[in-house]
Amino acid sequence: MEEPPPASATRRTRERYDQLVREAKTLCASCPLFTDCLFSAVAEHDVSGFVAGTTAAQRRSMRNLLDVEVQADDFDQLAGARGTRRPVSHEEVLRLRTQYPNDSLESLAMRLGCSLSTVKRHLRRARRGQSPATKTPRPRPELSAVLDAFDAVVDQPCQSPRPGSTRVA
Repeated sequence: MEEPPPASATRRTRERYDQLVREAKTLCASCPLFTDCLFSAVAEHDVSGFVAGTTAAQRRSMRNLLDVEVQADDFDQLAGARGTRRPVSHEEVLRLRTQYPNDSLESLAMRLGCSLSTVKRHLRRARRGQSPATKTPRPRPELSAVLDAFDAVVDQPCQSPRPGSTRVA
């Protein structure tokens, strides 16, 4: 149910997909956690598949309406399959440099868990009087706004004709 079947799929395949979507929507609508699940899938986590009665494309449309930006979850890192590298704070680099003025830059990089070039870049910016631009986080939408976006995106009539249908002018 990740994606609808292609236009070249057989009628039976398309009908089966439509039946599965109807069943999934019915199950999601009857779930007591529906609103929490929808809010989380739209405003907190970028998940794939059919979640809270929506497809990934519908959730992207809702985020666009709400002006919400969500980063995809890095399941490899959460599972420990990759290192836990994180962005290094400019202020943290400067604080450690002040706290350990006689340490080598390599030692500071090891303390921070970053590369030597990252430490050098932050120190160059500090010498030039530049501080990295900080992105102001967008406010999280209210639950009511997410539900309104759901109504606007999911409950709207289809804009484009279905494959194989004819339009009457």
